Amino acid sequence: MASLLWFVISGVLLFYTNNLLTAHRQIPELLSMGDANRIHLILKNNYPFKLDIEIIDEIPFQFQKRDFSIKTSLAANESKKIDYHLTPTSRGEYSFGNTNIYVAFRFSFALRRFEIKQPLIAKVYPSIIQMKLFQLKVLTRISRLEGAKKLRRLGQSYEFEQIKNYSVGDDFRHINWKATSRAVGALKINQFEDEKSQAVYSLIDKSRNMKMPFNGLSLLDYTINSSLVISNTALVKGDKSGLITFAETIETGLKAENKPGQIGKILNALYNEKQGQYEANYELLYQYVNQNIKQRSLLFLYTNFETTHNLQRILPILRKLNKRHVLVLILFQNSEIIEMSKKNPNTIEEIYNEVIAERFIFQKTLIALELKAHGIKTILTLPEELTLNTVNKYLEIKSLGLI
Repeated sequence: MASLLWFVISGVLLFYTNNLLTAHRQIPELLSMGDANRIHLILKNNYPFKLDIEIIDEIPFQFQKRDFSIKTSLAANESKKIDYHLTPTSRGEYSFGNTNIYVAFRFSFALRRFEIKQPLIAKVYPSIIQMKLFQLKVLTRISRLEGAKKLRRLGQSYEFEQIKNYSVGDDFRHINWKATSRAVGALKINQFEDEKSQAVYSLIDKSRNMKMPFNGLSLLDYTINSSLVISNTALVKGDKSGLITFAETIETGLKAENKPGQIGKILNALYNEKQGQYEANYELLYQYVNQNIKQRSLLFLYTNFETTHNLQRILPILRKLNKRHVLVLILFQNSEIIEMSKKNPNTIEEIYNEVIAERFIFQKTLIALELKAHGIKTILTLPEELTLNTVNKYLEIKSLGLI
């Protein structure tokens, strides 16, 4: 009888009114692919007693978490912010559903469910978290070098400034013969503004070679995150950023600029990139670069070759690109194969796997040496270290004044 009475009392206490528990979910405006994104749940207990709580938030189906729940407690009239993290591994739209909260108070037999209706759609973009992190690092590095300015005159601008009299040492190729014909006894020469910023392009191979996954992300996804970071870093350093993506055709072509909104254009272009199904057309890439990039530029080419035979077919085009521009070729090491090569084999099968793994690693080393022999700068990196190594290479090239 006492148990039945307590059951009735506890039920009345839990159910006698509404709005005694409130909850609100806070999600970043844009989620970052490949990073742990923090989600906030803000709870308020308006009951006059302590509650034991279980939260089942309806997270997007892409995460495949069917047992997601959070258990906590709230004292009487207490507010609490609860955080959890989600790591999306693909770009696109993610739908959040309602928030279901089950509450009870100690020693009660009743359990009440609150359904907080707050469905929303969040977009997962290339990693904005990484972009901001590396921007902070670059700004910190610049502040330490404040006052140490290096004047570079390697770049040639096509921005006309004025016509002036020819002086010894001026480039005779800039003589303005029409103006000279109208002048009396003096050669006239076109004077151009000094190039104060260089063009930095990310060239992304979207072919099937970039489909291989590592830790949930494909090589293309790692490349997209890195391209966003290097584009923003170049803009922070005063350079111009551009983007070219290609597979069997040229998919995206953004001219390198340093204008407000440029990083937004690059971010939106990267968000919409899709994996190609065929081999990349490097002949078409060379034609596009030759026609659209007139200024000597820094080209970061993200691709992947597994054998020297694959490289030899593309090498003549890479050499022509490197002749007109500063080409940095970015290749990927297979972290799983490296781990396999480090294991101590105990069986014939393990010995066979180790030999195959070492052969793949050796092929990558030969590719890097072949590129170096032809004067092409190369980054051979693990996918997880791609962004860091690319930014370091960019800063190295800038410090050497190669562009």
